[in-house]
Amino acid sequence: MTVHREATTVPKLRVDIWSDVVCPWCYIGKRRFEAAAAELEGEIELDVHFRPYQLDPTASPGKSGPVFDAYARKFGGPEQAKMLIDRVTETAAGEGLEFRMDRALRANTLLAHRLLWWADQPATPVDQHDLKERLLQAYFVDGLDIGLPETLADCAAELGADRDDVLGFLASDAGTGAVADDLSQAADHGISAVPTFVIESQWAIPGAQDSDTFVNVFRRLADKMRAVQEAELAAGESCEGDACSND
Repeated sequence: MTVHREATTVPKLRVDIWSDVVCPWCYIGKRRFEAAAAELEGEIELDVHFRPYQLDPTASPGKSGPVFDAYARKFGGPEQAKMLIDRVTETAAGEGLEFRMDRALRANTLLAHRLLWWADQPATPVDQHDLKERLLQAYFVDGLDIGLPETLADCAAELGADRDDVLGFLASDAGTGAVADDLSQAADHGISAVPTFVIESQWAIPGAQDSDTFVNVFRRLADKMRAVQEAELAAGESCEGDACSND
């Protein structure tokens, strides 16, 4: 009789989330993704990293204004802007988020993305996920200007970073090249809207899908990974009688 070992480890999936800090659907999608991750805890391990995308790269640093005005210019007037804001505010409320878009300020997010890149590096004092949440809250709830280094440093300091160290980092060019590479990689993946969730650099989930969709997709992909692992084990190791061998 031949006995093959089964793959018993919990599947681990890397998820790169391309998003922008000023994107309402990115915040909504983050909440839905988190609900799915909580449901999958112990079943699938998700290794999550936030990657940069700029919806408004032409926004002038240090020259913020009401985001409502920017929406009105972009989407065809005040009435259309109000409809859009009302829609995302209502949807956000369904996910437990209290948007205050009347406070939101148009901002260039390049510095924020550099800081998020920094938080994803080894041995940094701030968790990238916590920083992402704080910056989204700062923008959509608190009405803070996240285009300013001082605002970003304050947010990071709340999470345990040294404020002066953060200001020094932002005043340098550290992380600029890495963020530029990530922005280019988004284009290579064909990402033209956010949020987009890229799994194992192979599969993409576009948009703020509901949590059930995330759960179903991750379970299907985990099943694929298990099947591959079991096939590899079956091909490489077998037991005959009282002896085992590697083929």
